[in-house]
Amino acid sequence: MAKGEKKVAYFAKLEHLLSTYKTIFIVNVDNVSSQQMHVVRQSLRGQAEILMGKNTMVRRALRGLIPNNPSYEALLPFVKGNIGFVFTNGDMKEIREKIISNRVAAPARPNAVAPVDVFVPAGNTGMEPGQTSFFQALGIPTKIARGTIEITNDVHLVKVGEKVGASEATLLNKLGISPFTYGLVVMQIYDDGATFSSAVLDITEDDLVDRLMEGITTIASISLSVDYLALPAIPHLTINVFKDILALSVATDYTIAAAESIKELLDNPEAMAAAAAAASSAAAPAAESAAPAAAEDEEESDDDMGFGLFD
Repeated sequence: MAKGEKKVAYFAKLEHLLSTYKTIFIVNVDNVSSQQMHVVRQSLRGQAEILMGKNTMVRRALRGLIPNNPSYEALLPFVKGNIGFVFTNGDMKEIREKIISNRVAAPARPNAVAPVDVFVPAGNTGMEPGQTSFFQALGIPTKIARGTIEITNDVHLVKVGEKVGASEATLLNKLGISPFTYGLVVMQIYDDGATFSSAVLDITEDDLVDRLMEGITTIASISLSVDYLALPAIPHLTINVFKDILALSVATDYTIAAAESIKELLDNPEAMAAAAAAASSAAAPAAESAAPAAAEDEEESDDDMGFGLFD
């Protein structure tokens, strides 16, 4: 197939996928092998399709479709770097899990950017003493034990985000350490014209309810502090007004139903004292019943005196 024909076929395929599927995962495929891609394709078979291509070709195809579908313009800012598209109409959380689940351990290569911190653990390396200078050049403390080099302390060899040096890569390979794992990384999700981070898929209903309650509480607090009426503040305002009315009723000759019992107690100190006595006497039996129960538990625990049935 000629070069021009390949472009036409690619544009047609991208247009078909965009019209067939409503959700697109934009994935980064740095350091992902063709074998890994094959495994991911197999796991997504029947649920999603993967499309790779040169960014210039993808952008050109999208720009050609934007006049009829303006929502596709939201994809353009993410067509950069080593990316691909995963098209699906399935459950987004399930598809994301299948995309990111296939990760493969890989050795550190010179000039590769470390996605995680790399540590070299203390212990015997099995390497002969003649290579001590190699460790010294990297500032790794060692000693000779049983004729081999032993690392005396854990060493933070490469920090996340830093490039792996040639010496560090050589050392990790000599020690048989494959510190990195590589796989498809979901960078962004496009769904019916909207783009968002994959972290949105981790938000639960409980998270949404908590955020809503936090917002309501904040609005109520502001409303009460600035004396501006807002719906979330109405319950608090109602309670405060009721307290004021109750206090006014107690302090004056005007009596409301809720204040009657309080006024009776205030007008009759003996009744108040009797009520207090009744409350304390009701609490005493409960405390007494709790004490024998605790004593019984202690007696039961002491019966065996630390001996078993056949001691």
